[in-house]
Amino acid sequence: MRAKKEKPLVKYDPSSDVLYIATRKGVEEEFTEVAPGVNVEVDRKGNVLGVEILNASHALKGFLKSHGKKREVA
Repeated sequence: MRAKKEKPLVKYDPSSDVLYIATRKGVEEEFTEVAPGVNVEVDRKGNVLGVEILNASHALKGFLKSHGKKREVA
């Protein structure tokens, strides 16, 4: 029997403008900034636990704008 995969958990905090995408449960050992304002959190075995995007509304502005346009057309 296959184990059911958990869906990523996505949280947005508008007061701090931070978007967090959790990929699995675990205890964060460290994080690495992979791009300005984008942090990847890992556990002690190096498994990715989540991605944190600071200033999310600004960082994703172009993507959200173009994604919204595609939705309107579809």
